[in-house]
Amino acid sequence: MEDETGPRVRPMERPARPRGSLADAAYAALKASILESLLPPGEEATEQAIADQLGMSRTPVHEAVLRLQHEGFLRVLPRRGVRVLPIDPLDLRETYDVLIALEGAAAALLAGRGAAGGAALEAMAAATAAMDRALAAGDRKGWAAADDRFHRVLLEGGGNAKLARLAQTAADQAQRARSATASRRPDPLASSAEHAAILAALRAAEAEAARAAVAAHRRRASEEILRVLGAMPG
Repeated sequence: MEDETGPRVRPMERPARPRGSLADAAYAALKASILESLLPPGEEATEQAIADQLGMSRTPVHEAVLRLQHEGFLRVLPRRGVRVLPIDPLDLRETYDVLIALEGAAAALLAGRGAAGGAALEAMAAATAAMDRALAAGDRKGWAAADDRFHRVLLEGGGNAKLARLAQTAADQAQRARSATASRRPDPLASSAEHAAILAALRAAEAEAARAAVAAHRRRASEEILRVLGAMPG
């Protein structure tokens, strides 16, 4: 439930144009707050309280809330506001199945792009290096941001914009689960090595090896999260 200070919503960037852009800005701020667990599973808030914190009217907030409900992050509560949905282990397992399939397809496409995919590989390597630096500094939030960059670049690097869009909601759901369980999981020491295996397959232009490396990485991560949620044996 919201406390006396209201919901904890990340400040939004002010759009240059009103109306639709305000709804997009509200959507981005609310979604980031959910993914980073500023609005954790089970949190409730009124649309007016959210609008007050963002400094806008309820209309763009309501539009943003409907989008997030469609994506499976929120539920609108009649006459009460909204509730951030809990993380359901079965739904999360199915989400990872979708993500593994789509991200693996993006990796196979990227492996076949040759020099055209070079910038993506450099960005993914830089993100992995940033993960290592953040982990050494004990900065789990920085680590998570760099890890998210790695996977976003991978999806976009495949060159299929529709595939990337379809995969992004699943990737966001996975990011929310990682954020919500971060304090109950050990340091993510395996991720950098798994990213290196993905990059090695991509640089060698081995599409199926890249697909398999992505699947192994995401499957290991999902099993770790599901164990924390009590959905798998320890």
